[in-house]
Amino acid sequence: MKLADVLILSLALAFIIIGIHLSLTIGVEASYAIFMFAVALLFWFQYRRTNAPKEPNKPKPKSKKRKKH
Repeated sequence: MKLADVLILSLALAFIIIGIHLSLTIGVEASYAIFMFAVALLFWFQYRRTNAPKEPNKPKPKSKKRKKH
């Protein structure tokens, strides 16, 4: 996982915690925007994971077959 992915996931978790705190203290109406932003970050994280290249381009190993003379 890249640094950007870790940051996006951490921000989403932080916004979820803030949203829970706001919904318990003030109400759900006050925390709705926070939850929606957290969900948007989670969707972005999932999008980045599914569209990330699988592995960097590695050179293919050369076969060690002997040629017949």
